[in-house]
Amino acid sequence: MPRRPDMRRVIVTGLGAGYLPIAPGTWGSGAAGGLYLLAAYLSGGDGLVVNGAMIVLTVAAATGCVAFGRFTEETFGRKDPPQCTLDEWAGQGVALLLLPRGTHLVQWGIIAAVAFGAFRFFDIIKPPPARSLERLPHGWGILADDLVAGVYANILAQVLLRWWVL
Repeated sequence: MPRRPDMRRVIVTGLGAGYLPIAPGTWGSGAAGGLYLLAAYLSGGDGLVVNGAMIVLTVAAATGCVAFGRFTEETFGRKDPPQCTLDEWAGQGVALLLLPRGTHLVQWGIIAAVAFGAFRFFDIIKPPPARSLERLPHGWGILADDLVAGVYANILAQVLLRWWVL
């Protein structure tokens, strides 16, 4: 009989996004952005539904990061391993919260792309206090830097989208 996958591993890798080649964090962020676009499409662009979906995504991903932090470090043998993309899901969720509403799918795509680019930028450069937060224990250290990157990304996306793009 085939062995069932360890669900904790499936969860912390962002449904397997952490196993994709080259820049798994980018794949994890993209998956969260895809959920944003799916919520926008299925709700007809209802901002309440889209923001609600991002809140649920962020809280669920953050909870998983913290709950499985020790497991993640032990399984992958390092602090904040690249295979763990659940933290990117949470950070990207923050980056996508309360952004201007699009009126059609192309605008929703632009909104998602701006927030995605901003989040990846801040997640990679890790401006203060993000880098220092990686020293927190277990899941908190995996998660906190991405939440900070998400806040910075949201601020930048708000400025870009409200004053220059939409």
